[in-house]
This record gives sequence, structure tokens and C-alpha cells, in this order.
Amino acid sequence: MFSTLESSWDRSARRGWSAAASFTLQAMVLSLLLAIPMFWVQGPPRLQWLQTITVPPMRSPAAPTEVPRERHSAGTFRNLLNNQFYMPRYIPSTTPRSEDRDVSSAPDPSNMHFSRGNTDGVPNGLGDAIPAVTPKPPTPTHPIRISHWSEGNVIFRIQPTYPPLARQARIQGPVQLRAIISKAGTIERLTVESGHPILSGAAIDAVRQWRYRPYLLNDEPVEIETEITVNFVLSGN
Repeated sequence: MFSTLESSWDRSARRGWSAAASFTLQAMVLSLLLAIPMFWVQGPPRLQWLQTITVPPMRSPAAPTEVPRERHSAGTFRNLLNNQFYMPRYIPSTTPRSEDRDVSSAPDPSNMHFSRGNTDGVPNGLGDAIPAVTPKPPTPTHPIRISHWSEGNVIFRIQPTYPPLARQARIQGPVQLRAIISKAGTIERLTVESGHPILSGAAIDAVRQWRYRPYLLNDEPVEIETEITVNFVLSGN
């Protein structure tokens, strides 16, 4: 029994010494790690050399060059500089005399020769000048209005047929028509201006077939607007 207690006591003592030695060793290592920075002396910081850029001094702006001025005589003033006109800075108080100027004498009209044109042309004419051409008047764009175109210009005519109903009802009277005579002499745009409705139909059927001699303006055929009257009389056609 006593031998067992003694052996357990030895084991406990050994464990205590081992723990104390381990703790002491760890404390020494930690102290050494903390003391190393205290003994390390850091050297001076490195100097970095910066490159210096030398800026050249600014040059003063060049002085404006003077434009050479033209020298003028006392009696002459010009406002032309570099082939450009400019406004004068002052107005001269005196006018230079004529003898101060270099003015050439005017030619004598008695020594001048004037041509009187071509000898084969018109006396006192303008020579070979091109005669002015009178332009033709423009052709009208709208029909020319003529109140009544002469019956002598009708080259083909058909007499209207008297409507039987109008003859039975004893209806008679004029029928007023308006029409456009084309450049070819045909009837176009035929309309009734006035007249009895029973008579107007027969008048339109007949007049639409008429043919006229073309109306000439400046030797060119043009359209005209005219009025045509058809009279219906019971005693005849």
C-alpha cells in the first residue's frame, strides 16, 4: 500500500516539474520575441531624388510691326492702303490747286474722229449694229372671249330639228348657248345659258356638230369663247 502511494507521488512531482519547466521556457521565448525589436536599430529613411524640370521663361509677345505709310505730297490725299480703302482720319482744310496736280490735258473734240457707220447701210446709222428684234406677243393661255363669232366662219352646220312636243305645244323662242371653239374649229364645253328646256336639247344636239374656221392670233390658231343663239320659230326652221 505504501509503495503504491509513493509511486503516485513521484509521478505527480514529475508532472509538476515538467509543467513548470515548460511554462518557464515559453515565458523566456515570449520575452525574447518582445525584446528583439528593442535592440534592433532602424536605419535612416531612404532619400528619393526627384527630377527637377526646368521651365523656360515665357517670351514676351512680339511687338506689332508697323505698316509702312505711304508718303503723299502736300496737295494730294489718298485713302488707299494695301489695295483697300479706309476711312480718312481727318478732312483737309484746304483744297490743292490745279497746278499742283499732275493732270493730263483733256483731248480736243475737234481732233476726234467719229465713224458714221457703214457706207452701204442707212445714213448716219450705227454701222454693223444688230437690229433689235421685236418679240412676239405671248399666246394667251385662256380662251379669247368673243361675243358673237361671225356666221361666215361656220364651215359646217346642221339645222336643229324642231321637237314635235314643242310644235304641238306651240312653244317657240331663242335658245342661248355658250361654247369654246378649239384651235381645230370644233365645239367644246357647250352649255345652255337660257331658253326653253324642250328646245335646248335639240339646239345642243345640232350645234355640237358644227365646225368653225380657226381663229388666228399672230398667225397662230387660238381658242375662243363665244355665244351661239338658235331661234325656234313655228312658221319655219
